[in-house]
Amino acid sequence: MPYQSAPTELLATTWRRAQARHEPGTHARLRDLVAEHRTTLATRFYEAMLESPSASRFLSHQLVQTRLHAALQRWLDTVFDIAFNARYDEAVAFQRHIGEVHARIGIPSHLVMQGARALMMDLHALLGDAPVAERAQALACAVDTIGQATEIMCHAYDTFHERNTRAEESYRLFVVSQDIVSEKEKQRAALLDWENTFVYEIAVNGAGPSLPRLGKSEFGMWFLHKAAHAFEGSKDVENILAQITQVDEAVAGLADTPAQAAIPVLKTVREQCAAIRFLLESLFAQAAHLESGRDTLTRLLNRKYLQVVMAREINYVRQKASHLSVLSIDIDHFKGINDQYGHDGGDAVLQHLALFLTQSVRSGDYLFRLGGEEFLIVLVDANEAQAIAIGEKLRRRAELERIALRDGQTLSVTLSIGVATHDGHPDYQRLLSAADTALYGAKRAGRNRVLANSAL
Repeated sequence: MPYQSAPTELLATTWRRAQARHEPGTHARLRDLVAEHRTTLATRFYEAMLESPSASRFLSHQLVQTRLHAALQRWLDTVFDIAFNARYDEAVAFQRHIGEVHARIGIPSHLVMQGARALMMDLHALLGDAPVAERAQALACAVDTIGQATEIMCHAYDTFHERNTRAEESYRLFVVSQDIVSEKEKQRAALLDWENTFVYEIAVNGAGPSLPRLGKSEFGMWFLHKAAHAFEGSKDVENILAQITQVDEAVAGLADTPAQAAIPVLKTVREQCAAIRFLLESLFAQAAHLESGRDTLTRLLNRKYLQVVMAREINYVRQKASHLSVLSIDIDHFKGINDQYGHDGGDAVLQHLALFLTQSVRSGDYLFRLGGEEFLIVLVDANEAQAIAIGEKLRRRAELERIALRDGQTLSVTLSIGVATHDGHPDYQRLLSAADTALYGAKRAGRNRVLANSAL
């Protein structure tokens, strides 16, 4: 049986037996010692982890350090008090939660064990004046206590990581599988549209700083955030990324170029776009029948790929110093729609809204149906102001939509939308929770509105 799926009662019993091997007096000495030095112990824990160069990208953010330092002190109090309060079920759930948070952030288990080893060495030093027998008993108790907690934590990490790895591999294949022919033609058209816009700008306005960038176009956003991941490892992907970079460097170099001198660059850019189209054909030819991660009613992405998308986009933001925002969307008074028009009417509303949202978002963005009447949009390369503007546009347009029902009736709906923007914290669940909080705030404030988490 996988450790993560082992019953909580079994893990709690194992932990209780480990604690029972030690005298109450030993537990009390350790608990008091940890309570007295918890701040120093927490500091040393993270200092030990940061000695590894690979830890800097997980723990360098000041917000993370502040939050994790306080969380570790609470963790120390919890695990060393367990012998007295006997809340083993809660403690098991807590360790599992920490392990999953570490998996979402990407803190490897070996770094956690490195910090745990530092904790035990520090406790050994703090027990230095105690008699040999007493010190040995206390250290054995500390090893059992810390070891049991970190074992549950690390197994939860491994299980979550393994599940996420399988989902990520499936997602890589899914991204372009929804409608291969349609997606190929859509992106070919988007690339051609950018090329035509570029040529028009050169011909009418001449070279200048306002020339469009391919990497920020509909095609560019789709390729950077979706196709590049779907076909990760393909030489064609590397070549297309290189071509996009070269095109944008060439365009940027035209800022102060006389119109006549721009002609050779224009010719080069068009040749590079032709090369990108050729490479796209090769990529789409690699697609086959793929596992579905769609919601059966709306054909949108479902929760299956949410953690993959969020983890990837958070990593992209941290590497590229870009922006990332999410919109949490809820149909107002949806229960009343189901009550008045039946579930067929409710389904018609959901399908109409899904199509409306699909047609309204950018190619690089992600649209999910999370369940019921709740949708989520992941807005790539969008700061808070841009996300609020997009949310307002969606809200106003949705209010004007007339939704046709099967019996000839029509109705309209309004949306409540919560906005949250990535603040640098590596755990994507923090961003999703912030968007949910903003959504609930919008509903409490009267519905049919957009509210940013920063305004709460």
